[in-house]
Amino acid sequence: MAENNDLQTRKGAATHFLQLVAAGRIEEAYQKYVDMQGKHHNQFFPAGFPALQKAMIESHIQFPKKQFTIKNVLGDGDFVAVHSHLVLSPGEKSMTVVHMFRFRNGKITEMWDLGQAVPPDSPNIDGPF
Repeated sequence: MAENNDLQTRKGAATHFLQLVAAGRIEEAYQKYVDMQGKHHNQFFPAGFPALQKAMIESHIQFPKKQFTIKNVLGDGDFVAVHSHLVLSPGEKSMTVVHMFRFRNGKITEMWDLGQAVPPDSPNIDGPF
């Protein structure tokens, strides 16, 4: 039962981290949830969480009205995956985003993020969500 409680805590931390970031409270999110000695795997930014944090701050300045909606949260051991819908600017094209986190000692120590544009003319009537 303790493992299940720990997993629920990690899932809550992952979702709260993303909600804080989307709301522009990036410094708070990192302070509360990230082990800054950890690593991320976003290929568009230099290694290390400080570089990713800086990029997230810059993104919020560029897209202050982004809409971020969590659709699914999965957990397995120290890993949590969050499947979300992201609209950078209201009325613009949207994206399906998956963030994957590895936790150690209650903090995010590793992170992956993947995104895919949602085409307006997709032949799949079921959509991405």
